[in-house]
Amino acid sequence: MLAVIETGGKQYLVREGAALTIEKIAGEAGTEAVFDKVLLVAKEDGSEVQLGKPYLEGVTVAAEITGQGRAKKIRVVKFKRKVRYHKVHGHRQHETKVKIKTV
Repeated sequence: MLAVIETGGKQYLVREGAALTIEKIAGEAGTEAVFDKVLLVAKEDGSEVQLGKPYLEGVTVAAEITGQGRAKKIRVVKFKRKVRYHKVHGHRQHETKVKIKTV
């Protein structure tokens, strides 16, 4: 089964057994997370497609949280020429690694 879920303001195409990295959600490693904002559910071959308006009712995707962490550091640079102004900041986004159990 395939599903498209929405979490953290982004949409992800997920399958059973797939591992993915998403925006941070609350929970310890080893606990279960349930995604109820499901936009689409279909079989692997593309048949039996269910499409929500915008979400499907009564459909959830269960996942196991495998870890909490932070992404690679990105550099944020502010620069104005001719006035000798520049600033460099770093940022590391919090993220959660999950493994999809059931669709």
